[in-house]
Amino acid sequence: MIQREVRTRVRVGILDDHEVLLDSLSSWIRDHEPLFELAVAAPTWVQLVHSPAFPTDLVLMDLNLGEKVSIEARVRTCRAAGASVIVLTALDTPEERERCLGAGALAFLSKAQPVREVMAVAKSVMGLSPDPQVSTKPKLSDGERMALLLYVDGNSTSQVAAAMNVQFETAKTYLRRVREKYGRAGRPTSTRAELASRAAEDGYLS
Repeated sequence: MIQREVRTRVRVGILDDHEVLLDSLSSWIRDHEPLFELAVAAPTWVQLVHSPAFPTDLVLMDLNLGEKVSIEARVRTCRAAGASVIVLTALDTPEERERCLGAGALAFLSKAQPVREVMAVAKSVMGLSPDPQVSTKPKLSDGERMALLLYVDGNSTSQVAAAMNVQFETAKTYLRRVREKYGRAGRPTSTRAELASRAAEDGYLS
């Protein structure tokens, strides 16, 4: 029986054409993240995919590059090669988030977040123990929490709105914000079952 080698460190690649962010994220991983091994840091898509280190286990990827390769194509190429993807962006909009997550990215994070929080999400999506100093439990408003509980209890969005005595669009916005907050934490909520799992994990169902 052949034994497979067990890798204890996650090989990570970084793709960002902003030199300062590329250097700071690379330095942080080298100096503070023993569970990660920086395999490649590239300022262009071509350099990343042509690197002998590609594919890595995880790619931290800038949303907007100066190259004519769409984010969907970049994410899908990495996923097809076996790499998980986290997209980092200065343009945090629902439309861009949907594009990235729809293409297969596991998280969509703002560049305004501290590097420690970004790496906590990276640990979460890669199945590693999260940093105990960084909480990945989103802070939900009262309306968001109530909408979440009603929805995971089997109610439709229309029924959630009726139970909360709010307009349909308001209930829809509450649920969208819940999904966005969990997405920023690297915790998937694309289905009702996943939302129920997140609510249970965070103690909302107790």
